[in-house]
Amino acid sequence: MTWTCRVIVVVVFVATVRVAAQPSARPASAPWTVPTPAEVNAVYADVESLYVDLHSHPELAFQETQTSSKLAARMKALGYDVSTGVGRTGVVAVMKNGPGPTVMMRTEMDALPVEEKTGLPFASHVVSQSASGVSTPVMHACGHDLHMAAWSGTARLLAEHRNSWSGTLVFVGQPAEEGLGGAKAMLADGLLTRFPRPDYALSFHDDDTMPSGIVGYHPGLFRAISDGVTITVYGRGGHGAMPHNTVDPVVLAARIVLALQTVVSRENNPVDPVVLTIGSIHGGTAGNIIPDEVRLQLSVRTYTTEIRQRTLEAIRRIAKGEAMAAGAPREPKVDAPAVASAPVYNDPALTLRLADALKHQLGEKNVVEMPLKMTSEDFAEYGVAGVRSVLLHIGAVPASKLEAAKQSGVPVPAPHSPEWAPDLKPTLTAAIRAESAALLELLSAGK
Repeated sequence: MTWTCRVIVVVVFVATVRVAAQPSARPASAPWTVPTPAEVNAVYADVESLYVDLHSHPELAFQETQTSSKLAARMKALGYDVSTGVGRTGVVAVMKNGPGPTVMMRTEMDALPVEEKTGLPFASHVVSQSASGVSTPVMHACGHDLHMAAWSGTARLLAEHRNSWSGTLVFVGQPAEEGLGGAKAMLADGLLTRFPRPDYALSFHDDDTMPSGIVGYHPGLFRAISDGVTITVYGRGGHGAMPHNTVDPVVLAARIVLALQTVVSRENNPVDPVVLTIGSIHGGTAGNIIPDEVRLQLSVRTYTTEIRQRTLEAIRRIAKGEAMAAGAPREPKVDAPAVASAPVYNDPALTLRLADALKHQLGEKNVVEMPLKMTSEDFAEYGVAGVRSVLLHIGAVPASKLEAAKQSGVPVPAPHSPEWAPDLKPTLTAAIRAESAALLELLSAGK
């Protein structure tokens, strides 16, 4: 071997060592299957800014005009074909990128009628009118602001790396998830007919039971049927100093509240999950006046139509029986939905496929199977419409806080709490990586 050849060999060897020593480098031939932390960090400032803006300016169900406008403008700038006003205030952004499957990624846009108590510097001070015309504080108390920010970051990364996947992306910004009406409104407005029909539908939700950034999955039934029930009890009003001349509906309502506690504890099989919560009681105007009526608002969660029906019948029976015992002048009025909402059903095969892919891309310890939950989600409607669907969860609480809560016995704030504030950066960055990896798993088949 000549001296010149020896020099060439050494130079090539050194160059090879230098490339191998850079752990963040991606080989030119390697497929793009998950964004690197560096790639997510490159878009993080932008999505965090969006999160802060959305958190500070929340909008109630079917009032998400500014929210949808902000999402639509971002998606147009990324090259998506954007439609607005779908299902009243919904957004649909489509990117066709060659042959392959059509995959939908949904985010919710609406906030809750909750007064924020997080103490964040960008906390919401918005006061709005509810659908019934009542003035109420508004807060993103369920993490939909985080969902939208992650959705936006994922859409950007997929658009910037469109040479790495093939198929059609349908990013959906859905209104009114909290009232369980937004998905139905979008479907009724032609979501699956006016736009490319998805082969798969995905969504993520933040979670208070897992450490920040941990992805949770559950095959099969995952989130419950939800029923809002209103009971109006009638009495005979009068002076608070002369209760013997009245039939007190406040006392009657209190007796109904206590009696309803036996529906779950004594009438339901303990292995069949049921939740019955009385979240609101309204009646009366002054301490010395016994009112004519009191209204109770209930939330009922079940998993099957049989148990749902039995639970609703028990509520009607108990309300009627207590009214009779109290000598009420008329039967209570019990209003319940005629048709049940659907429980979220995660397509088992698709769920396990995505779980395996996420474990491979994010690490085994960062993707865990989680138990079913009694909360509800109208993401279920896409599965009912025939689309193979999976709802995944993303942990949003520091592990140290979860451990402290376990030791103290006092739970951490959860979604729908006025103190709910996700552990932002680790949760948001993990959500973007997980959403991207899940989409790329499904779209890589077309490449």
